[in-house]
Amino acid sequence: MDWFWFSAPDYWLSRLVFQRALAGVYLVAFLTAVLQFRPLLGSRGLLPVPRFLGRVPFRHSPSLFHLRYSDRLYAACCWTGCAVSAALLAGLDSVLPLWGGMLLWLVPWVLYLSLVNVGQTWYSFGWESLLLETGFVAVLLGNEEVAPPVVVLFLLRWILFRVEFGAGLIKMRGDACWRRLTCLDHHHETQPMPGPLSWFFHRLPAPLHRVEVAANHVTQLVVPFLLFAPQPIAAGAASVMILTQLWLVLSGNFAWLNWLTIVLALPVLRYPDGGAPPSAPGTAPPWFEAVVLAVAALLVFLSHRPVLNMVSRRQVMNRSFDPLHLVNTYGAFGSVSRVRHEVVIEGTRDGVPRETSEWREYEFRGKPGDPRHWPRQFAPYHLRLDWLMWFAALSPAYAGPWFGTLVERLLENDRDTLRLLRRSPFPPDEPPRYVRARLFRYRFTTWRELRETGACWQRTYVREFLPPTRLAGDGTGD
Repeated sequence: MDWFWFSAPDYWLSRLVFQRALAGVYLVAFLTAVLQFRPLLGSRGLLPVPRFLGRVPFRHSPSLFHLRYSDRLYAACCWTGCAVSAALLAGLDSVLPLWGGMLLWLVPWVLYLSLVNVGQTWYSFGWESLLLETGFVAVLLGNEEVAPPVVVLFLLRWILFRVEFGAGLIKMRGDACWRRLTCLDHHHETQPMPGPLSWFFHRLPAPLHRVEVAANHVTQLVVPFLLFAPQPIAAGAASVMILTQLWLVLSGNFAWLNWLTIVLALPVLRYPDGGAPPSAPGTAPPWFEAVVLAVAALLVFLSHRPVLNMVSRRQVMNRSFDPLHLVNTYGAFGSVSRVRHEVVIEGTRDGVPRETSEWREYEFRGKPGDPRHWPRQFAPYHLRLDWLMWFAALSPAYAGPWFGTLVERLLENDRDTLRLLRRSPFPPDEPPRYVRARLFRYRFTTWRELRETGACWQRTYVREFLPPTRLAGDGTGD
């Protein structure tokens, strides 16, 4: 490996591939934000940003919106993030001076940090912090004026190590089914948002599920240490992780978590003829070396907190240790549900709600609803409401801050809220008079049931989740 004390010229192309792929993830994240923020976080959203800003100070949640907030300004930040991400994807940073390229990479990080820090429950997922941590380190990679800094490549591997190893530890310390190799008997059916192939993954033979879990343990608990080995061992370890993540992409919808993990593995690979071009500068400017080494030292120092968390028996997952999300801890599925519950929301036009009333069901885009509606692939796009509905089915406490407002918006036939759904059963000028929610148990059908009914789900009523509710002041039925 031809590494100098500061630069790694052999990884010139590796950096380029990583940067363009990361810009693509940024673009998806900002598009997700701009298309969903108004009903979720807008001034009339389920969890309005202005209300949050009124009770949380800047030092606890740094965001540009502490200076001023409006829905138009939020949208402008999202669209600016899209534009800058697209420019980075097209390689604009490569034609700018070194300092200009670094500032350009800093822009989407600042903008997305501002979104995450006011996003509340809707932005509480681990991949938000992972994008911010990765995006901040990417600022230090430089452009075509310098070779990739060795210490920055190390920091990217360190993030990837914590993502995989932290996830492996939380599984071994959590649900016993991971140790018994039986978690995948349930996971494909009970995961937050199944994909179009999840039914087939669930129906794989039990011995193959055992092999899947065992391979996952090896990938997350053994392979990460090889990231710091000499080449080509490190590249082999990264390749194993990429293949594992692609397997997860096929089996479910996990927003951009899997894709961003793949992006982190890309700079570990060393591509043939991917070294510095003959015209490349020989050394980096002193100011660049000073900035990179100073920031890297800070990040290494801050890493003691996720390290202490990983070695702790009370390990937590998906936790940020600072308001800037510079260094975080990761993990997923420390426990696996054995039974899938779904909240089904229905409305009626009847003035007096009865069981015999005509109750019409609202259809969500990603979460299971109509048993005959086959799951679709949405990742890396993130359907935030659908994910939170999965948590609501686990416990009503998850939905306490926003579910009542969601019902109110449905009773109003609120246009922005209805855009989050696949289908509303009511015309725009005929809103429901009552809305209710019921809890159902869902399970994947068997091969025989699928052939006979064409339905991929079978559902059974469990209990009432929310009784029939109407808008305050609506005297219908009195």
